[in-house]
Amino acid sequence: MTTKIKTFWRLIRRLSGDDAYEQYLKYYARHHQNKDETICHVPLSKAEFFKQWQEGKWNGIKRCC
Repeated sequence: MTTKIKTFWRLIRRLSGDDAYEQYLKYYARHHQNKDETICHVPLSKAEFFKQWQEGKWNGIKRCC
């Protein structure tokens, strides 16, 4: 039963965007490190990430017609 609750909670976090920063860090670790483990640039801080995320979400015209 606990596993189902944890799975459900992860799904809710994913759908609401609550785990967006953790997903960003996972993506960053996979795609922004060279084979010799050197970092090409520093990842965004949590505050910088959410500021950029909100600006991308709400800037510009967001309507169908």
